[in-house]
Amino acid sequence: MTSTSNPRDLRAQLESLTTEAFRPELADIDRLATLDIARLMNGEDASVPTAVSAQLPRIAAAIDAIAERMARGGRLVYAGAGTAGRLGVLDASECPPTFNTDPARVVGLIAGGPEALVTSIEGAEDSAELARADLDTLAVTPLDTVVGVSASGRTPYAVGAVEHARARGALTVGLSCNADSALAAAADHGIEVVVGPELLTGSTRLKAGTAQKLVLNMLSTITMIRLGKTYGNLMVDVRASNDKLRARSRRIVALATGAGDEEVERALAATDGEVKHAILTILADVDGPTAARLLQESGGHLRAALAAAR
Repeated sequence: MTSTSNPRDLRAQLESLTTEAFRPELADIDRLATLDIARLMNGEDASVPTAVSAQLPRIAAAIDAIAERMARGGRLVYAGAGTAGRLGVLDASECPPTFNTDPARVVGLIAGGPEALVTSIEGAEDSAELARADLDTLAVTPLDTVVGVSASGRTPYAVGAVEHARARGALTVGLSCNADSALAAAADHGIEVVVGPELLTGSTRLKAGTAQKLVLNMLSTITMIRLGKTYGNLMVDVRASNDKLRARSRRIVALATGAGDEEVERALAATDGEVKHAILTILADVDGPTAARLLQESGGHLRAALAAAR
């Protein structure tokens, strides 16, 4: 079912949003030289990290809650429409090759389905019922986390997803770019990165999109660090699915252990290419099966497995 909001009411809502504000000082931007426009955009973008930094305590609290549930088998689900939905799908799709996660563990839902990734299906954002149906397909549980993503903070699909997930007992996070948003209010953890009016009025794929990307990077990356998917700043759970990643795997083992090429190759061969296992065989001087057992007993945390071996 699509929202039937009164057009005048909707216009009033949009006019009240910081992300939709008109900037009269930029009314002649189309008359500027290209380099001057580029400088303006660059200056606007430079303000985004500062806006994100103001929300770091809220971001960290959300990450700790997400990691606690994921450690017990839960999933991380992003839900959004348009640019916000595409960013969620992008972040989810990058977790398997980066952290060797099961594709079902981090999921991106976009209003309108996969077709909306490449074709604008903006009307789908108005349906909270569509969000509920998408989440019901996943059979959301209390171990899961649902992150609603919406620049405006009022998108029915994102708000509906958070409300439905919370009713099912799941942890919920609302990521928006306006203060006092309906999305943040509906969630257990509200993150509101207020980046201000856009260079092009209402074009939230710009600063708001950049802010959302930065926060999503934090949510997934730091959660994976907490889950033991890294050793220091090395991606020790990387999945070597192509030549570049196989070369990266060898480099990671070498960086973590200081071993030479031949020893690295032997370790990877003994562990079927599993980087974390290979590092453990070298640093703890154990064989492949022992490394696998130690890692299983430590919940996949390499530092804990090393401590147990020593």
